[in-house]
Amino acid sequence: MEGGRVYLRRNEVMTEELEKSGEMQLVVFRVGKEEYGLDIQEVKEIIKMQEITEIPNAPEFIEGVINLRGQITPVMDMRKRLNAEVEKIGKDTRIVIVETEESNIGIIVDSVTGVIHMPERDISPPPVSSETEFVKGVGKINDKLLILIDINKMMPNTEKMEIQQTSL
Repeated sequence: MEGGRVYLRRNEVMTEELEKSGEMQLVVFRVGKEEYGLDIQEVKEIIKMQEITEIPNAPEFIEGVINLRGQITPVMDMRKRLNAEVEKIGKDTRIVIVETEESNIGIIVDSVTGVIHMPERDISPPPVSSETEFVKGVGKINDKLLILIDINKMMPNTEKMEIQQTSL
């Protein structure tokens, strides 16, 4: 960890070995009472909460933008996006910087709980619903369930375009 940042180094050999073994490596985070997972290959870094500049007329779940080493990065509040009860920012609140198909985006989470390896056999398909289209699957860890997120489906295309145009 450097200056409040966690840099996640992608090891291509390790990734290849995980794929061969049928395992996924996931960054696990908490939003409200639920735990979610993101493929570690989509996560660039994890930073402490910082000041966010609001964007007028942005979708409700977009908190604004941050300046991340000279790059303007939109930030989405996962509590709002997942329709969870909105609470104050705590000492464990983090911004997870993820790489999407279009650009990088920060997601505000209550806490990052760790990185795990999960066998693909422990992942079930997502429930079928238009409201859960961004759920990649549901993983089983002992007695708990972990919701796997497809970050590229978190924002409909029209909202992605609005955010990119507004942040320029």
